[in-house]
Amino acid sequence: MGLMLNAWSRAVVREEVDWAEVAAGSLLRTAVGHWRDDADEWFAAAYERLPETARVNPLSRDFQWVESWLESIGGEPIDWFCGVGSAWTLPFERGKAEGEVRSLLAALHETGRLTRQEAVSMLPVLALDVQSGQTVLDMCASPGSKTTQIAEHLGDSGVVVANEVVRGRVNMLVSNVQRHRSATVVIVNHDARHLPNVPETGYDRILVDVPCTGTGTTRKNPDVWSRWKPNGGRSMQKLQIDILARAAKIVKPGGRIVYSTCSLDPIENEAVVAAVMAEYPDLRLLPAAGTVPRIKASAGFTDWPILDDDCSILEGAEVRESFAPPNDARIVAQLPNCMRVWNDQSGGGGFFLAILEMAADAAPKSEQNQFETIPEADAPKDNDAAPRPLDEADTATLEAAWGRLPQNLWRRGKKILVSTPEAASIWASERNHKGSRARIPGGRWRPLRVIHLGLETAHLRRGEFERVVGAAADRLAPTIERGVTEISAETLDSLLSGEEPPPHEISPDLAEVRGNHLLLDASDGTAIPVWLGGRTSLMLRAQERTVLAARRGVVIRTKDEEE
Repeated sequence: MGLMLNAWSRAVVREEVDWAEVAAGSLLRTAVGHWRDDADEWFAAAYERLPETARVNPLSRDFQWVESWLESIGGEPIDWFCGVGSAWTLPFERGKAEGEVRSLLAALHETGRLTRQEAVSMLPVLALDVQSGQTVLDMCASPGSKTTQIAEHLGDSGVVVANEVVRGRVNMLVSNVQRHRSATVVIVNHDARHLPNVPETGYDRILVDVPCTGTGTTRKNPDVWSRWKPNGGRSMQKLQIDILARAAKIVKPGGRIVYSTCSLDPIENEAVVAAVMAEYPDLRLLPAAGTVPRIKASAGFTDWPILDDDCSILEGAEVRESFAPPNDARIVAQLPNCMRVWNDQSGGGGFFLAILEMAADAAPKSEQNQFETIPEADAPKDNDAAPRPLDEADTATLEAAWGRLPQNLWRRGKKILVSTPEAASIWASERNHKGSRARIPGGRWRPLRVIHLGLETAHLRRGEFERVVGAAADRLAPTIERGVTEISAETLDSLLSGEEPPPHEISPDLAEVRGNHLLLDASDGTAIPVWLGGRTSLMLRAQERTVLAARRGVVIRTKDEEE
């Protein structure tokens, strides 16, 4: 209770602070004066709280209804957003929705139909230009908003390997990917600087959204005004360079890397890009402005001062080479291709991104033909918790329950997962054994530490089928032969409202059926899992029931109303 009161007290104090006054006397305000001649214009747009913004998931079957609802509450499409789906600005501050709007907005987010995300944070994936079927890497993925945006671009074909180094943040990433209901994600747990070279052929696209000082987030995180010092960027730069350099090593020839931060500091931005371009001359900067043509933005810097912690300019021997503007004319000429989005240009947060392309004729990533493959008996094994393809026993169990099975099914513990052929190709591929002249045979994830794969679809219990996961019901119902019954829209609506009729009243075919079952609205394809016993009970999470009821105009009766 004491912890809760302390948190509440901090929140109250935070709301009572005059952030405009704090910002005016901040080191960040002074620093931007070194980076922009018109810093006052930036400052005037850098401290008011952000509006709520959200991205609609086009993989959701009812995404058009979600867009209509957002419009009905005063939402407006973000005009520069040019990705799949849509993005919206809502008519209230972040976290300030009220009443039924607040409840339904939360339910839409929790069921993956939309993702609440800062608008400028959507830019890197737009710049990445992901195409269906590609193999994509998100190197610093948690909490997962950009991973799920990549998944929306992939659709049902391709794979995005989402990496996070901090195990606690891995759990958050898994939760958000499961919420989103995409099948193309593989979640791994590695230090991005040492990410294994798997698959050896490299990645088509790599997102490098690195940890940073967050100086572009003052409208979301006003504490930045009082906490930021110039040494923050200097202390993070080595990590940022190392992560981007690793991306340069594992991207395919002709592949694309997007480097991004929510920082305004050139030490974390152009200086990092310049340092990695100097190390990897096969990289070139593509013009970033053309990828999102409607957003107002500035070109990347070619020159900048290095600031001491009182924001005075450091010169001479005190300046590390990687902090300073580059001297290489090739790099200097390309740095304006970077994109700087300032708060006064976006009407929201500040952001930086750079699009790097590896030359198509760069050296191949793999030496796979030079070493002998380790015998299977001697090869490293995945741990027991790693996802694996269904074995014969699991296949027989699910065929007994469903008849025809969906493709690309996996098992992890008691969970049945559905993924993509591209994820399976990573699992099946051979790879070099680190530190030796040998090859590890395919049929495993090692050395990748895979935490989660694809869409959780069903659960087993003691080796037998137990139930379908509600989030997968719509996807699964059209693909199976048994365990699903078509019903009328009126019947489904009555179940959502709270009625629990005996199974035979829903359909004579269900008179003798017991246990988990799917009911499919033949008119629009909505599928819901139920438990059949003496009565028919919904097996839906409360948020899913809330959304379905709202979309179908159903009033959910409370227990008191039923009595």
